[in-house]
Amino acid sequence: QVQLVESGGGLVQPGGSLRLSCAASGRIFSINDMGWYRQAPGKQRDLVATISSGGRTNYADSVKGRFTISRDNAKNTVSLQMNSLKPEDTAVYYCNAYLKWWTGSYYSTDDYWGQGTQVTVSS
Repeated sequence: QVQLVESGGGLVQPGGSLRLSCAASGRIFSINDMGWYRQAPGKQRDLVATISSGGRTNYADSVKGRFTISRDNAKNTVSLQMNSLKPEDTAVYYCNAYLKWWTGSYYSTDDYWGQGTQVTVSS
């Protein structure tokens, strides 16, 4: 099996910073794209940022210049450095990984999600 475990959420004042981390573990053969998504109450889950295995990044317009995504391929981890946080960044943040893993009988390629971590930006 495969697990994605997030950490680093919390409460921060506007203008502050937080760093989210996500570690993938299990019978992983390879990871393609990794990313972060967020979902505010009553809204759909939206892309925040993604990063390919080669390091190519993609950001939502609303976070460009404030958030930075990075990954460590050797450790199967992805991080999101969030600076200049705004109240509208408040949401549950989810880690995502599109990966190939060994089931015990064959390789399978699937989309995995973490359990989510709450980020609240408020004074």
